[in-house]
Amino acid sequence: MKFFVDTADVAAIAELNDLGMVDGVTTNPSLILKSGRDILEVTKEICSIVSGPVSAEVVALKADEMIAEGRKLASIAPNIAVKVPLTWDGLKTCKVLSGEGFMVNVTLCFSANQALLAAKAGATFISPFVGRLDDINLDGLDLIADIRTIYDNYDFKTQILAASVRTVNHAKECALIGADVMTAPPAVIKSMANHILTDKGLEQFMADWAKTGQKIL
Repeated sequence: MKFFVDTADVAAIAELNDLGMVDGVTTNPSLILKSGRDILEVTKEICSIVSGPVSAEVVALKADEMIAEGRKLASIAPNIAVKVPLTWDGLKTCKVLSGEGFMVNVTLCFSANQALLAAKAGATFISPFVGRLDDINLDGLDLIADIRTIYDNYDFKTQILAASVRTVNHAKECALIGADVMTAPPAVIKSMANHILTDKGLEQFMADWAKTGQKIL
């Protein structure tokens, strides 16, 4: 499973990228706001750090304007994936931009039917939101599984990009189900390294090492 990092924080992206933990980046208007930077400027910098897809989201609501914004965003760098919402106008935009050879990430997916439409429209990625479904007492992981089954049934090439991943359990289950990509905040990716038994084991090793009175350097 590929790891995308869900942030516009350049320092956090660079740190994870140096460790080989970044296969791409996803951004959205909320993350751009949090960064406090110009969308074109920060997106260009992110594209210079990572070689994989960098999702940059349109903000228009009508297809013609979405298409124009998408072309503008795609001109930033070759690894831009234009992010569009899963609305009818978003699907129209996906069809046009994917037909022009651009990567398209269709976001805010909450049903298998929506994912099926996105694949038919030529989406490079579909972004089902796991955590937000959990918020309304639905199992977001069930949606990932449903989409995986449908896409495999018909050999769709659209990649399942599990989004709104909030916990290490989400990450593990998405990998078990077979999501192509997971996008998560830097803190979630880092917390995947944590385990209480690792901490306890290291504590014991350090205590025993101190008793030897030895040094390596």
